[in-house]
Amino acid sequence: MKRRTLLQSTAAAAVLGAPTLGLTQQTVTLKFHTFMAPMSLVWLTMHKPWMEKVEKESNGRIKFEAFPAMQLGGTPVQLYDQARDGVVDIVWTLPGNTAGRFPRVEVFELPFMLNNAEATSKAYWEYVQTMAPDEFKDTHVLALHVHGPGMFHTKNRLIKKPEDLKGLKMRGPTRQVTKLLQSLGATPVGMPLPQIPDALSKGTIDGCVIPWEVVPAVKVNELTKYHTEFPPTSPGLYTTTFVMTMNKARYESLAPDLKKVIDNNSGLATSAWLGKQQQSSDIPGRKATVEHGDPTIYQLTQPEAQEFIKRSGHVDEEWVADMNKRGFDGKKLLETAKALIAKHGKG
Repeated sequence: MKRRTLLQSTAAAAVLGAPTLGLTQQTVTLKFHTFMAPMSLVWLTMHKPWMEKVEKESNGRIKFEAFPAMQLGGTPVQLYDQARDGVVDIVWTLPGNTAGRFPRVEVFELPFMLNNAEATSKAYWEYVQTMAPDEFKDTHVLALHVHGPGMFHTKNRLIKKPEDLKGLKMRGPTRQVTKLLQSLGATPVGMPLPQIPDALSKGTIDGCVIPWEVVPAVKVNELTKYHTEFPPTSPGLYTTTFVMTMNKARYESLAPDLKKVIDNNSGLATSAWLGKQQQSSDIPGRKATVEHGDPTIYQLTQPEAQEFIKRSGHVDEEWVADMNKRGFDGKKLLETAKALIAKHGKG
């Protein structure tokens, strides 16, 4: 009887000790889920290279099952909660898909905040670490970044001044961008990116604001004729915040050396790389538009751009007031974000 108990205890100890003894040999497969299409530049030039880098640096002990275009089900709005709840391991999504849920990061979506995506992505990462460390507390954040300058794309009317937007139904990605559109005289329509082609085809919207890089992926180069850019001397009309984040328990379950691989592909440098990579895709996105049909691409002059800047100024004030109501120091948040963008933009 004693011998059996001893054997049982030894066996139990061996089982309990096994994870520790075999820790460095752990292999895992992580499910990566997003709404981006499999032929989109974001998927091909950002998500896939990131996964390939992690796989390589882990010597193949981290593998990915990659699911673009919501292939695992649900809607883009549900992605963050899929990561939180462990339905998937890693997601890439827009915090702004759930209006007001992540209010402090909306500061980067206010009008004319962006200088360039790389610098603004660095600022976004640093801002969250210092000013909003609990904004994404339900998950383990890997990277935070923004895209290049958003602009106008319309079916039947060229936009040269705010008045040209009057009466147009314009899709906006987040609540701050829809407020911007409203301030300029448009009728804002909030909807996730994948719904744009159908909405343009059916006339649900007259146009949209998106950066060049995503234009081909949602056929905006085929479904609109007019495109209005802001001059390089002006800050971008707007940008959108993104988060790449991981289920907390899944991250914590990784062996220390695999955690290190994930850590080495997270943070400020990875955020900056994602932002830079996304803005660099504006070039092929614009080229695809030039090569399709006979588009009209208009670049505003600096005085024309200034009219849009003036008209949208109160959106900042409303956001600051909203933050104050939520118990945050809205003015400090806005000033910090601007200072961080300027700091990282000097590099």
